[in-house]
Amino acid sequence: MPPPLSSIKSGVTNHQRFELSSDTFAGSLCRALVIAGVGFFLISLFLVSHSNYSGQSELLSPLQRIWVSSYQDESESRTNISHIVFGLVGSVNGWRDRRPYIEAWWQPNVTRGYLYLDVTPPEDLLPWPSSSPPFRVSEDNSKILEITKHDATMVRIARGLLETFREGDEGVRWIVMGDDDSIFFLENMVEVLSKHDHNEYVYIGGHSESILPNVIHSFDMGFGGAGVAFSYPLAAAVVPRLDDCIKRYPMIYAADQMWQSCLADLGVYLTAQKGIHQIDLHEDISGLLSAHPQAPLISLHHPEKVSPFFPFLDRHQSVNHLFKAAKLDQSRLLQQTICYERKSNWSISVSWGYSAHIYESVYPKSILQKPLETFMPWVKDVPPPLYVFNTRLLSTDPCQAPHVFFFHSIDKVAGNQILSIYGRAGSRGLPACPVTGGHSADHISKIRVFSSPAKLEANSRECCDIVRLDGNMAELKYRACGKDEVVA
Repeated sequence: MPPPLSSIKSGVTNHQRFELSSDTFAGSLCRALVIAGVGFFLISLFLVSHSNYSGQSELLSPLQRIWVSSYQDESESRTNISHIVFGLVGSVNGWRDRRPYIEAWWQPNVTRGYLYLDVTPPEDLLPWPSSSPPFRVSEDNSKILEITKHDATMVRIARGLLETFREGDEGVRWIVMGDDDSIFFLENMVEVLSKHDHNEYVYIGGHSESILPNVIHSFDMGFGGAGVAFSYPLAAAVVPRLDDCIKRYPMIYAADQMWQSCLADLGVYLTAQKGIHQIDLHEDISGLLSAHPQAPLISLHHPEKVSPFFPFLDRHQSVNHLFKAAKLDQSRLLQQTICYERKSNWSISVSWGYSAHIYESVYPKSILQKPLETFMPWVKDVPPPLYVFNTRLLSTDPCQAPHVFFFHSIDKVAGNQILSIYGRAGSRGLPACPVTGGHSADHISKIRVFSSPAKLEANSRECCDIVRLDGNMAELKYRACGKDEVVA
C-alpha cells in the first residue's frame, strides 16, 4: 500500500520521525549530563578550598570522601622539608657558643626559617654566615611589657610565632618554634609531621623528662626548647589573638605555657609526640639515649646543660659526631635493637648510631627498654618520683652492669649494607657474672653492626642476630622481626 500523501509531500516517514526525536533526546541528555558534571566539579572545588573550616556541614562529608579526597590526593604532595618554616629565638651573647648546634642540622638553601635575636649583631659577627639561618631582630615589646610585667625574654619568644608567621612564606604547612640550642633531625621531623593533617588545627610537642617542670607549667604543654609544631591554619588563628592572650595571662612566666594557654582558649590541645626531647636533665644522659623509645628521634635540647653526648668529645664535637650517623640513616638513629648470645648468656642492646651495651645475663626487652639512671633531674633535691618514665638504677652487680660501647664510625659497605662500629668506653672493672656461667665479655673491644639502607618505618622495630664472635670483636646483623617474634 503506498504511503499517505502527507508523508510523500514532507519527505519524512514515521520511522524517520522516530530517529530524529531519539537523536534530539540523546543530545539533550548529553548536554544535561555535561552541565551536571561541571556543576558537581565546581562544588567539589569549593569543598576542597574550604575543607579546613571547622564549621563545614557534616552533610557534605560523604561527598567530600567520595569526590574531594581523591582530588586532594592528586593535588597535594606529601609533606616535605619545604613545607616547614622554623622560628628560632636566641640572643647575640649566646650565639657565639650556640651557632655550631644550629649549623649541625640547618641545611642552607633547603631549610626555611629565621633566627630572632635580641639586638643587631655586632661587627665581629658580620657578615652573617650563609651556613646559619637568616637573622631578624625581634620587635619592640615594651608596650606589652608595661602592661603585663612579663619577663622580656619570654614575651620575645612567645611573639616569635607571630613574627615568623608575618614573614609571609609561601606554601607553608607547619611552623616549628625552637631555641638557638635546639637540635632538630629534619628527616624524622618531616616523617612525623606528614602523618598529621596540616589543614586541621594541630599542636605537636613533647613533655619535660622531669616531673616537676610538668607540674609547674602544664602536662598539657609542649616544651618549647624541644620544638613545638603548629599547623599553618592553627598559627593563622592564634597570631591575631596572641597579644591579647599574653595580656590575659600576666601570671604565666614561660613562653611555651603562654602558647598552650592561648590554644586551650581556642579549644586546641597538645598532641604529645615521643622523640621530642626537652632534656630537662643534668649530667650524663647516655642512659636515656641508649634506651630511646620506639619512635623517631626528632629533637634534643639543652646540650649545654648536660655532659657531652660522647665522653671522648666536647659538646660541639659530640653533636657533629652524632650527625655522622644521622646523615646516613636518621630513621634508625637511637632506635634500640636487642640480640642474644645464648651460649654465653649475653644480652646485647644497640642504640643505633650512639651506643651498645653487653650484659652478662639474658634480659628481656621489657627490662632493657628502661633507661639506666645515669642522669639527674632538672631540679635537684626533690623527692621521687623524678621522671615521666621508668628507669633502672646503676649497679655494681656484674650480672646487671653493662659493658659500654660508643659509636665510633659508619660507612656504606658491599652487599648494600650500612656498617656502624662501636668501641669500648673503658674497662667495666668488675668480675664476670657468676650466676650465668662466668662468661666474661671483657675481651670484646669492638662491636660491628650491619643494617639495611632501607628506611625504617616510624614506630616499627627490628631484630638482630649475632653472626660472628671473633677474638675481641662481635658482629651483629639487623633483620626484620618475625611475625609476633618475642625478644626475651
